[in-house]
Amino acid sequence: MSYLGIGVSPGNVPIHHRSNLKVIDKRVRLAELILRCLICGLAVLAALLIGTDSQVRVIFSIQKKAKFTDMKSLVFLVIANGLAAAYSLIQVIRCILSMIRGSVLFNKPLAWAIFSGDQLMAYLTLAAVAAAAQSAVFSKLGQTELQWMKLCDMYGKYCNQAGKGVASSVIASLSMIVLSGISAFSLFRLYGNSAGKGNAK
Repeated sequence: MSYLGIGVSPGNVPIHHRSNLKVIDKRVRLAELILRCLICGLAVLAALLIGTDSQVRVIFSIQKKAKFTDMKSLVFLVIANGLAAAYSLIQVIRCILSMIRGSVLFNKPLAWAIFSGDQLMAYLTLAAVAAAAQSAVFSKLGQTELQWMKLCDMYGKYCNQAGKGVASSVIASLSMIVLSGISAFSLFRLYGNSAGKGNAK
């Protein structure tokens, strides 16, 4: 049957849209898997860099050791990175199983759980990074009004390694924010499909 002189059947249109949706779903799932692997790796790297960071200085024949437990913000950052890494690893396994089974959509309770978990991890890692960044600024620049010294002048190696850990945490946190957007898309797409089916009826 021709429509306006063009030999395309209206029955072919839904098939075309379904194939487009499958391609989009596949790309979204692949992007989610890559981001979760990236977050897991960066979070583990940050936790290791900060958790193993220490430096000993001899000041007036007295040994003073700087370690990450001396700054509570770094302790919080290590814990947050550990939680983010463990959560991401669980989600990576879920993504791989989903791709092997070939299931594109999942039920709404699971989608809500993933969305809530991603939001929680995004806020947690962002708060930890913000606290660690503030402590890093005080350590690097000091605070003359409060007579706080520039600790990084004394413990250069310690600050450099901690800085690398904080930088890894920043990238992991930003990736987690992007991932929370993807999980929001996956969640609300389920409601969009059901609304579309309701209108079609």
